[in-house]
Amino acid sequence: MKITIRKRPDGYEAYVAKKDLEEKIVAMEHETLWGGWIRLANGWTFQMPEGSPDTPMPITVEARKLSSGDD
Repeated sequence: MKITIRKRPDGYEAYVAKKDLEEKIVAMEHETLWGGWIRLANGWTFQMPEGSPDTPMPITVEARKLSSGDD
């Protein structure tokens, strides 16, 4: 699923265009965001692709949805 990640002063935010959903990222497997899972405020969890910590934001990536939060 394509998601757009952007850096905010208080953390990261993700936008899922197919669902017209914009949520704050509330948990990450790795501090650098890349290569692990992220959890959105609504409970959705995504597997992030590998990437460089200095990747310019915003960026659209293909991330695999792991959970809908109600699983």
